[in-house]
Amino acid sequence: MEIGVVGKPNVGKSTFFSAATLVDVDIANYPFTTIDANVGVTYAITNHPCKELGCQPKPQNYEYRDGKALIPIKMIDVAGLVPGAHEGRGLGNKFLDDLRMASALIHVVDVTGKTDAEGQPTDHHDPVEDIEFLEREIDYWIYGILHKNWEKFAKRIKLQHLKLAQAIADQLTGIGVSEEDAFEAIHKLGLDNDPTKWSDEDLLAFVRELRKINKPIIIAANKADAAADAQIERLIKKGKSRGYIVVPTSAAAELTLRKAAKAGFIDYVPGSSDFKILKPMSGKQEKALMLIKEKVLDRFGSTGVQEVINRATFELLKLIPVYPVEDEHKLTDQFGNVLPHVHLLPKGSTPRALAYKVHTDLGKTFLYAVNARTHRRVGEDYELEFNDIIKIVATAR
Repeated sequence: MEIGVVGKPNVGKSTFFSAATLVDVDIANYPFTTIDANVGVTYAITNHPCKELGCQPKPQNYEYRDGKALIPIKMIDVAGLVPGAHEGRGLGNKFLDDLRMASALIHVVDVTGKTDAEGQPTDHHDPVEDIEFLEREIDYWIYGILHKNWEKFAKRIKLQHLKLAQAIADQLTGIGVSEEDAFEAIHKLGLDNDPTKWSDEDLLAFVRELRKINKPIIIAANKADAAADAQIERLIKKGKSRGYIVVPTSAAAELTLRKAAKAGFIDYVPGSSDFKILKPMSGKQEKALMLIKEKVLDRFGSTGVQEVINRATFELLKLIPVYPVEDEHKLTDQFGNVLPHVHLLPKGSTPRALAYKVHTDLGKTFLYAVNARTHRRVGEDYELEFNDIIKIVATAR
């Protein structure tokens, strides 16, 4: 799974990425600082089952800290986007190419309105326009891929009696569109199964719906510490009316806290509302941290960066963490490690899906599963729940 960090130049996009991943990137106050995509690892953070069960895990594919599971997720910081990107303006082609396989997008917006459409400093920009222009650029990018040969393509589907959703998915496989995505968009709009009857308006409506399904977006209302409450509330309200989650964010504050924690000056868990000073620092450093506490943590409850990542993972993408084990009583793998692995699966997944995630052969030979919490046997129709601990039973091969 990959989450893309997107937005105009100069809105704090690369700062957000650096704060989330601690990958050093060029951060400067001019357009197109990011040219080649930066790739790093961030973490979705949630309560660990051991917090409830009183065990001590030995994680192998995630991290454990203070009762929390830190689950790694690939993050990509792509080039800044400007209007007309789908026509190749700015670094448009590079931008769109970089976000092809992203499962979700974090759209970093300057909530203060001090960055214009081109990424230049201003005092009078409406950040709501940024939401609309990102939608438009992605929509016309996908539309351009389909519209180019649509008439010929539609006729072939009709003449060869092809499955419409599958044919469209095949055309858009390069941007990660599945048959299920295409089918859902067609069904939601009630479009005709004969694509030769689709108008250009139908095709554009389909693309818009497909973008919502295949490239869901969450808004990071960045530089919130420099914005008035009214500015933030307006963006949240406008975003909500368009179906978006909007989170007040200070990427710069998060980056400062994460770097101070890495240097051992403070104890800080991303997403927390406070931090603990561990060792002496200069007066200037301490003053900067106290300012972050007052202007950001006390005002918003957190810097918002971790909340954005968590909500993108668990709310936007509807993923749930599940822990496979071999011994349902001791909660261990074959080597005696307690809850060593966690897998993120779509809500509604079954134990067989978990088995395939662990190993293809395990999925193929799946018999049944055991819920380690209840010690009850469950079949392949059981819907996995958040933080389930599951033993897979399979036939010998």
